[in-house]
Amino acid sequence: MMMGDDVENGNLGPYLDRPRTFPNMRSKPYTPLISEAIRDGAEGFFKTQYGTISKMAVLLALVILSIYLFRNTTPQQESSGLGRATSACITVAAFLLGALCSGVAGYVGMWVSVRANVRVSSAARRSAREALQIAVRAGGFSALVVVGMAVIGIAILYATFYVWLGVDSPGSMKVTDLPLLLVGYGFGASFVALFAQLGGGIYTKAADVGADLVGKVEQGIPEDDPRNPAVIADLVGDNVGDCAARGADLFESIAAEIISAMILGGTMAQHCKIEDPSGFILFPLVVHSFDLVVSSIGILSIRGTRDSNVKVPLEDPMTILQKGYSVTIILAVLTFFGSTRWLLYTEQAPSAWLNFSLCGLVGIITAYVFVWITKYYTDYKHEPVRTLALSSSTGHGTNIIAGVSLGLESTAIPVLVISVSIISAFWLGHTSGLVDETGSPTGGLFGTAVATMGMLSTAAYILTMDMFGPIADNAGGIVEMSQQPESVREITDVLDAVGNTTKATTKGFAIGSAALASFLLFSAYMDEVSSFAREPFKQVDIAIPEVFIGGLLGSMLIFLFSAWACAAVGRTAQEVVKEVRRQFIERPGIMDYKEKPDYGRCVAIVASASLREMIKPGALAIVSPIVVGFLFRVLGHYTGHPLLGAKVVAALLMFATVSGILMALFLNTAGGAWDNAKKFIETGALGGKGSESHKAAVTGDTVGDPFKDTAGPSLHVLIKMLATITLVMAPVFL
Repeated sequence: MMMGDDVENGNLGPYLDRPRTFPNMRSKPYTPLISEAIRDGAEGFFKTQYGTISKMAVLLALVILSIYLFRNTTPQQESSGLGRATSACITVAAFLLGALCSGVAGYVGMWVSVRANVRVSSAARRSAREALQIAVRAGGFSALVVVGMAVIGIAILYATFYVWLGVDSPGSMKVTDLPLLLVGYGFGASFVALFAQLGGGIYTKAADVGADLVGKVEQGIPEDDPRNPAVIADLVGDNVGDCAARGADLFESIAAEIISAMILGGTMAQHCKIEDPSGFILFPLVVHSFDLVVSSIGILSIRGTRDSNVKVPLEDPMTILQKGYSVTIILAVLTFFGSTRWLLYTEQAPSAWLNFSLCGLVGIITAYVFVWITKYYTDYKHEPVRTLALSSSTGHGTNIIAGVSLGLESTAIPVLVISVSIISAFWLGHTSGLVDETGSPTGGLFGTAVATMGMLSTAAYILTMDMFGPIADNAGGIVEMSQQPESVREITDVLDAVGNTTKATTKGFAIGSAALASFLLFSAYMDEVSSFAREPFKQVDIAIPEVFIGGLLGSMLIFLFSAWACAAVGRTAQEVVKEVRRQFIERPGIMDYKEKPDYGRCVAIVASASLREMIKPGALAIVSPIVVGFLFRVLGHYTGHPLLGAKVVAALLMFATVSGILMALFLNTAGGAWDNAKKFIETGALGGKGSESHKAAVTGDTVGDPFKDTAGPSLHVLIKMLATITLVMAPVFL
């Protein structure tokens, strides 16, 4: 049997047995099936983690049920005969379906990744282009399933409620009010995504930090070396932390954006007395359906070759991925303009569809600019990361200072881009010609909703680039552990470095879309409070002391959540470091390949610790807005301010969103830059592997690990979850 065939099948043991020519290394008598060990570890952790999450979801569903059974009803629900019990059951069903779909989205990402990694490592023996194609298409399959799940889940829920409630028939609910019943779906998706991101992020970074600190720094062995007891836990973490968690993250981004856009579209159509409002309501679903098509074409445009003579990349993989992204963007623009003309054309404002098309174009340009900005700050081909790498030559401290300052600086341009996008889209929507009964323009908010749709109209391709990262990282680990030739490792190293950049760009894209989506959800929250309170709720005055305090609490929540997430990684990493050191001391034969490390022990430590540690920051995020809103509702009741609870929560939501965007940008970019500064030195720059510069860069990478893969990505979810939880729990604040 050919060696490559063994790699393809995951049977890498025979190649660990070959005698080595390296100094002080002898033949190795153990034969771990690497890919199977990674697969078993990832699937085992996933089942345990999601078992815990599902129990918490059922408990929260019971809480929601009890709240909705005793809450006030809106005038729209009363006029349609929708009672409290029916409303409660609908919200709980939507919540559980959202949670289930989010879990499936995460599982698909992980399932594909643990099977694609070994195929990429095999392909790297033949050609870099083929390895790239397999990694991209594997990531693409996961991404298409994630986006498809978001669209299908909401479409099924919408159709079911439409038929069951007899929408638009005499005496029943109007179609413009139907999207408000879907908010539970978004909350369910956010709930699962938050714990998936926290648990997976703690797992992957604790294992990574533990493996790097003892393996690279103390023992001087390469990354993913089979002698490192934490190496399997590290490779498992790539799958549960990056693939599963990011799949759930973008799933809930798309779900929240679709629901908020449907709510705003329905509200605007109602105010403008549009005869057939279904086009404005269903528009988000159509846009994301086209996303599946255009992203598929972009993914398939990346072709490979099985030419075994091609051993090194002939073209920068990032350039190839960007060409595919360019194809996707061009097609997205064309389909977006077609969709707006088809669904948003109305006789009342014949040119409104063109304005909304331009709003979508603003969103697409914003997405492209965000990807470019993040790439500039995190790719070692550009000056910021090279300057950071140079700072490593003067020590560990200067590396940390340079990384922190780079992360802080990187928040400026994205904030300016978000600001311009929101204002441009709002102005285009405002001047679309759509007016309400009083003649006031009403399209502004829907314009920002369309811009958010535009930004997410290439989400499947962006998620593909993200999934590509951990698959390439895993492939590199398998190649290193199976002692493949150096030329193969060079290919996977290049793919891994590009994967770090694509993961960072995806996080930049995710925080940009989170910012726009949160703005929409905030508007939807104010609309819902108006419906329940039966009085206008158009603005929040932060000059009121209680409201200002709500804002302070929202900002504090972001910092405290980030602190707890990073501390969780630190505590878990300490356990891994102690275990790896213990094994090197008690089993000295590990370094000479005479004894086999106990990989399972590190996997067990990281799995149990990450499940334990994810509860505290997750509970903080869920409980805080509910407790704050309820306490100030009680205070408002006794001081004669009936809407005080809702106003304080609005301030909390507003300040938490702003602080969260800035914090996530800082954490993601600083972490990605530290990682790629280390990769740049490992290419041979500034002394290469093992040099003092490299050791300083490893320290920076270690600090950045919980930044970019635990706290930062969790903040994306937190920002949107705060918005969806306030939508669902609005009755508690009134």
